[in-house]
Amino acid sequence: MSRFVDKLPFFDRRASPMEEADDIPRSGLLHLHGGHNHYHHQHHHQHQQQQGAMMAPEPSPPTKHSSSTLAQLLKRVNDARSDAASSANSSPSHYTIELGASVPGSTGSDSEHCSHTGVVGDGAPLLPFVLKFTDLTYSVKQRKKGPCLPALPFAGRGDAEPEAAPRMKTLLDNISGEAREGEIMAVLGASGSGKSTLIDALANRIRKESLHGSVTLNGESMDNNLLKVISAYVMQDDLLYPMLTVEETLMFSAEFRLPRSLPGREKKKRVQALIDQLGLRNAANTIIGDEGHRGVSGGERRRVSIGVDIIHDPIVLFLDEPTSGLDSTSAFMVVKVLQRIAQSGSVVVMSIHQPSYRILGLLDRLLFLSRGQTVYYGPPGALSSFFHDFGKPIHDNENPTEFALDLVRELETMPDGASDLVEHNKSWQKRMGPKMMKHADEHNKPSLSLKEAISASISRGKLVSGATDGNVITVPSSESSSAVAKFANPFWIEMGVLTRRAFLNTKRTPEIFVIRLGAVLITGFILATIFWRLDDSPKGVEERLGFFAIAMSTMFYTCSDALPVFLNERYIFLRETAYNAYRRSSYVLSHTVVGFPSLIVLSFAFAVTTFFAVGLAGGAQGFFFFVAIVLASFWAGSGFATFLSGVVTNVQLGFPVVVSTLAYFLLFSGFFINRDRIPKYWLWFHYASLVKYPYEAVMLNEFSDPARCFVRGVQMFDNTPLSVLPGAAKVRVLRAMSSSLGINIGTATCITTGPDFLKQQAVTDLTKWDCLWITVAWGFLFRILFYIALVLGSKNKRR
Repeated sequence: MSRFVDKLPFFDRRASPMEEADDIPRSGLLHLHGGHNHYHHQHHHQHQQQQGAMMAPEPSPPTKHSSSTLAQLLKRVNDARSDAASSANSSPSHYTIELGASVPGSTGSDSEHCSHTGVVGDGAPLLPFVLKFTDLTYSVKQRKKGPCLPALPFAGRGDAEPEAAPRMKTLLDNISGEAREGEIMAVLGASGSGKSTLIDALANRIRKESLHGSVTLNGESMDNNLLKVISAYVMQDDLLYPMLTVEETLMFSAEFRLPRSLPGREKKKRVQALIDQLGLRNAANTIIGDEGHRGVSGGERRRVSIGVDIIHDPIVLFLDEPTSGLDSTSAFMVVKVLQRIAQSGSVVVMSIHQPSYRILGLLDRLLFLSRGQTVYYGPPGALSSFFHDFGKPIHDNENPTEFALDLVRELETMPDGASDLVEHNKSWQKRMGPKMMKHADEHNKPSLSLKEAISASISRGKLVSGATDGNVITVPSSESSSAVAKFANPFWIEMGVLTRRAFLNTKRTPEIFVIRLGAVLITGFILATIFWRLDDSPKGVEERLGFFAIAMSTMFYTCSDALPVFLNERYIFLRETAYNAYRRSSYVLSHTVVGFPSLIVLSFAFAVTTFFAVGLAGGAQGFFFFVAIVLASFWAGSGFATFLSGVVTNVQLGFPVVVSTLAYFLLFSGFFINRDRIPKYWLWFHYASLVKYPYEAVMLNEFSDPARCFVRGVQMFDNTPLSVLPGAAKVRVLRAMSSSLGINIGTATCITTGPDFLKQQAVTDLTKWDCLWITVAWGFLFRILFYIALVLGSKNKRR
């Protein structure tokens, strides 16, 4: 592979972060070794020439020269790969682009007029990736502050006055700039200046109809799906599973983002290299931790968050305040890692609140914002001359960024805000633009096209993903078609990894299942002791109905603990699916598989505790049906709670919804009022009640035997005013009724059987098996609705 890279004109010899890690001492500390030091000094020397200048100009359009098409380049990559495969010491390379036919008439000798060092004929290096943003503007509607109810029109007046148009607040106001491969562009500003909004705009996390302006990579607009594949976004919050170790967290990320074609040992090797690069060797076997479990430090947690998103070596990396909340040393180490990632061939764009002097030395471009407007854009070395021209010189031994931020805050307290500084920035750019354009013509040759740059990065080992199932994303091109995998792995691989991770989390938090099992056993014990050995009298029938209603509704209330399961990992799910780590359907199915075994244990525990103690009928067959309907109730109840967790956003809102809805289900189940007594306009709710079907199923299981009698002779007087009569009087009344009706009714005559009682309760339209399968179907329906809620609710974009 190295022989081929040497022959490509635009392939920089910088190694990827994973390749560099082999040379790093495995002590958990970061070092810059020889190769990178040389590049950094050369790169820093170019910026020394720009200290009197302001900003990099717009890149010139690509010049028309003879160049290989992406199809031809990748063909050579495959040829070189085949040659390398024949050597015992070669390691396989991995690619993510599939190409169509090359352009007819093009030849394979186009690279001969370029040297082997990645430069063109005049010695200027090529910069493959340029992320350019122009005139980005984003406004949102301001909420009105006023009374909840609209004002009524005055008496005697006609129509009310038309409402004024809602006020708009501009969060970004014509922001322009560019970020280049090998550099770190930092967005600075006070809180509320628009830093995070700009990062979201560049990462395509704002709806297109709301964002005005353009964002291009190498002069080409990026499709949302393509951007998800070639980029990564590190959120400000560290969204990680607290009970996983550092190594496990990165390994699961590798299994999501790296293709199935990459052997497991290679994935482990890549994770180990990343651990060394991030300086996490000493914490590799430490859990992430949370408020209740001691884990890694804040700086280590932040580096793990970065590592999770760069495991596949993305081309573009966005970070929202990666140093927030860290001490000076930890923040410096984080930015040092980002510098190495940038030098490996990535475009790094980050927001930062107030960098230290050491961190400032690692940054290549600065973009200062004030209330959504640009007050400075350019290299750090030009800050002094910029503010000197503004009439506010930076004092010696003072941090330039601290001075700039303090000055911006001071100007924002003025009536006109920082408008003078904004205008000064515009005039500064106009004045310094021609000088920078000349400098750019000499040192920054035109960038490669997007398809050429992606192919170059792949051959350098970046962007390790793969098209394994035909689900690919096309990179538009007029000459050839290229396709990048949307997901690195097929559906069943994702589901397996998600299931293993969820089982591992469950295994390390056994107290959650133990508490749930304890709650079910205690509830069963209380019900068993209250309804102990019920007889076949009319009172026993009423007590059975009470047991069934309480038992079935308890199953659903117990399932409300499934609500916080997804809510606790909601933002982890959003982060992982935002950039196609796995499919939402894989998550839903793995979530179902992991939760089902515990439902089986809970069902048997409750059935064993109550069925025989209460004295329910049916023997072994009745017992196993009781287990099945309890399991179906747990299944439907957990599905209902899971669906609500995908709709609501926090536990405080979710629990009232669950409790109140289950109360309505119990009300319309048929226990408090029979079906034939429910008003017609509420009858639909009776059939929509989750409690109705398991409640009727256990009733049918108990009372469907016509041989069982529940009311005999004088028992018909129970629960009536005649129940206070002496037994002899009841017998005389019974004889009088017999002679009057002409029917022999004795003290042992069966008056009401089980099926008769079911008719009285209007439980006649379904069989017990119908009720069982309908309850199971509710569980599937709610999980399908949960999937739909995830699809609709996880767009993760601002309006």
